[in-house]
Amino acid sequence: MSQHRTTAELAAVRADRAAARVVTGLDLPEDPLAGRAGRRGDGRAQITGMPALLLLASLTVSMLASSGAPTPLYAIYQQRWGFTPITTTIIFGIYAITVLVALLVFGRLSDYTGRRPVLLAAIAVQAASLVVFATAGGVGDLIAARVIQGISAGAALGAIGAGMLDIDRERGALANALTPGMGTGTGVLLSSLAVQFLPAPTRLIYLVLLGVLTAQAIGVLLLRETVTRAPGALRSLVPDVSLPAATRGPMLAAAPVVFAVWALAGLMAALGPELVHALTGSASVLAGGADVTLMTVAAIVATFTLRNTAATTVMLTGIGALIGGSAIVLAALGTGSAAVLFLGTAVSGFGFGAGFQGGIRTVVPAAKPHERAGVLSLLFVLSYLGMGGPVVIAGYAVVHGQGLVGAAREYAIGLIVLAVFALAALARTSRTRRVRAA
Repeated sequence: MSQHRTTAELAAVRADRAAARVVTGLDLPEDPLAGRAGRRGDGRAQITGMPALLLLASLTVSMLASSGAPTPLYAIYQQRWGFTPITTTIIFGIYAITVLVALLVFGRLSDYTGRRPVLLAAIAVQAASLVVFATAGGVGDLIAARVIQGISAGAALGAIGAGMLDIDRERGALANALTPGMGTGTGVLLSSLAVQFLPAPTRLIYLVLLGVLTAQAIGVLLLRETVTRAPGALRSLVPDVSLPAATRGPMLAAAPVVFAVWALAGLMAALGPELVHALTGSASVLAGGADVTLMTVAAIVATFTLRNTAATTVMLTGIGALIGGSAIVLAALGTGSAAVLFLGTAVSGFGFGAGFQGGIRTVVPAAKPHERAGVLSLLFVLSYLGMGGPVVIAGYAVVHGQGLVGAAREYAIGLIVLAVFALAALARTSRTRRVRAA
């Protein structure tokens, strides 16, 4: 397909933008679909502009809500099938590893095939994982569902994130930072409410999410494609961890921060509910899920309130909040206070939101449109390394000698060490860039 526009196509683009300005009151950016990002009007696609951005953002939320939904249910699964906390962290770690592999294999695919085909395939795979969860009869089924779910999330995250940036780079970057925490928190909260108040929660929550994904699939069918097909799709499936030259310096600055804040997210998602139960003495699933939800709400607040702050400042704020929040968590573990634990979670969650947003805003603007999915996928690879690796070690420590509180204490100390290292790395990288600029 030619990448050049006809006069009629350009007139249609201008008309679309004028109509969107009237309906939304927003001054939309210049047509983001110019050049490689430029296929218009295939006769079916209808959703463009802000509605398309909101649809893609909601898809990230539902994808990661599906991954967060099992967290409050692990206690029920443990009672049914008699496994230990290390099994929980292994199931969680397998999901993270699968996401990593899928990001490396499928992360750049949408830059060549277009965003929409990848998203439709990812939704279908995610739906299959929800069916396996809803019919699970043992630990093997949970592991299988997590593997399928990880493949879907890994294939979708880069394509969704790049698609949002194609539509509007500024709002897309904000949505990329907001939606992961929003999705995880929504999944945990809805699942907790289902356990507390509704029958058959280990089936109902997955069926609800399946219905949401079905509706979103219809929306994706109506999306206007933002990337022109290009040769090289098969070659893109070969894992490639190289970065475009323009993004290497920014990635070096952001990497330690992103790894550290996602290590926090891993702890809260895998062991947070059990830690709350240990300190409160309550078996309430809603209380356990509240800790994870609080972290994600704090992350959303940080992302929104710091959206106009310089990216380096945002990352520094995230590091400071992560250190402060981890110190408060240590105090909570020493005193046995659940209230102090929730305070530490809130402060740490603010650090998670700030650190991740700062990382995205540091790296992504340096990527060209046809590089965005690959660069975002590598950012998520780094994120899930931070999320999956340390938490499996923590699960081993819980079972072999440290106990839950002891393992959480060592994990919090490790987070502080990671954050200090990230601070030093960020300062060194910033100093090097200033020297080169001078």
